[in-house]
Amino acid sequence: MALSLPAIMKTTAARLSALYLLLFALCAVLLVFYMTSLSARMLTAQTQETINEEVLGLARAYQRGGLPVLVRVVENRSRQPGANLYLIADANGQILTGNVQSLEPGVIETEGWTTEPFSYQRFGEGELDRLRSGATDQPAPQAGDNSTPQSTGEKGHNAIALVLRLPNQMIMLVGRDLGEPERFRAVISRALTLALGMMGLGGLLIWFFVGRAALKRIDSVSDASRRIMGGDLSGRLPVTGAGDEFDRLSENLNAMLARIAMLNEGLKQVSDNIAHDLKTPLTRLRNRAEATLAGRHKTEDYRQALEGTIAESDQLIKTFNAILMISRLEAGYSSEQTGPVDLAATVSDVVELYEPVAEEAGVTLEATVSEAFTINGNRELIGQALSNIVDNAIKYSTDAAETPKVRVALERAGSEIKLTVTDNGHGIPDDADRARATERFVRLEKSRSQPGSGLGLSLAKAIMTFHNGRLDLLPANPGLSVVMSFPLRETH
Repeated sequence: MALSLPAIMKTTAARLSALYLLLFALCAVLLVFYMTSLSARMLTAQTQETINEEVLGLARAYQRGGLPVLVRVVENRSRQPGANLYLIADANGQILTGNVQSLEPGVIETEGWTTEPFSYQRFGEGELDRLRSGATDQPAPQAGDNSTPQSTGEKGHNAIALVLRLPNQMIMLVGRDLGEPERFRAVISRALTLALGMMGLGGLLIWFFVGRAALKRIDSVSDASRRIMGGDLSGRLPVTGAGDEFDRLSENLNAMLARIAMLNEGLKQVSDNIAHDLKTPLTRLRNRAEATLAGRHKTEDYRQALEGTIAESDQLIKTFNAILMISRLEAGYSSEQTGPVDLAATVSDVVELYEPVAEEAGVTLEATVSEAFTINGNRELIGQALSNIVDNAIKYSTDAAETPKVRVALERAGSEIKLTVTDNGHGIPDDADRARATERFVRLEKSRSQPGSGLGLSLAKAIMTFHNGRLDLLPANPGLSVVMSFPLRETH
């Protein structure tokens, strides 16, 4: 999707890229100026040190033989290749000897270091330039001509120098041309400018390609979000597999969407369950009250009707409470407190509670605990889930072909703790029926003769989900095994 520049600059990625590019360019420009200035200062310091050494050498020559020796030494040194600037002038500023033909006015009038670089022309450069330009008809300047290069129209150079007054009021100048430092500074400046340009171009290219890819991924996320907001909860954000921040964000949001879809489905199931499965007991309750009021009855009849109504209402309240608890547990919003739970003690308490019930039903109830296990959870919820499973096992094992038996086993299996309740009743042979048995209000054909609301296994499954575990229904051949699997290291 093509975007205009103003639209692109409204995006966070483009703004961050532009900010980083601006900051990078500012730092690079500062680096160019700093390195150029530093190199110029270093070269100027080296130049001044060289001039000081030259002056010391000339001072020793002057001390040895006076002005004649000084002039001879200056002439010898000024003829050497790459020589420094040497000049000896009289008190009036007339050049007597050296390799300087002309100077900028005012240079030799002040003693000491020159405050600013000055223009000069070496001896013989004016004639050479005129020969190159074909201007041979102009007179050659004399050695004592102190006119500036600008006034004569000749090309000048820049230099710094140290000006000294000799005891006889003559003037000596020792300097050094700044062409080499200036060339060096220009080379550094061009190199840094070129590097800055290349880095800026590279930054723009990276921003263009990487930024465009990021913008495309953001656009795809926005498109998917609009579809989801439109009601398509099955839609998911794209994951490219690169493993970057966008993928991690998409994966987390997809997990959240899956969770939301599951909660919506659970809410829909609760609504359907209340609308369908609770209609019958409410209708039965109303019919009983209507039948009681329809005729003349004794006081005892009214009392029995009210007691039946209260019992039916209590059962409805229990059913509603179970539905609400299942919804809270599946949504993860339960206010139940968690702490260390001794599973072996929980098994012992539930088995002890249901031994009289099993004995009355003619069922053998036994427990096998391999070792003590402690997890982090809610003791009451785990006990309630185990009680529901044991109660179902006792009820549905009474029609066993052999002696009815229910066994509760606690053992470790790999990285899990398994709490298994096994009976030898008719079981649930069909895989689809076993999958449906943990849904709300589901009662299979063979279980409709038994009392219950069809919420026991559904509540047990919600409790296991709350504890980051799972509930599995497996064939025991004969019978059924209901397995509660807890993580070995529970951090809930």
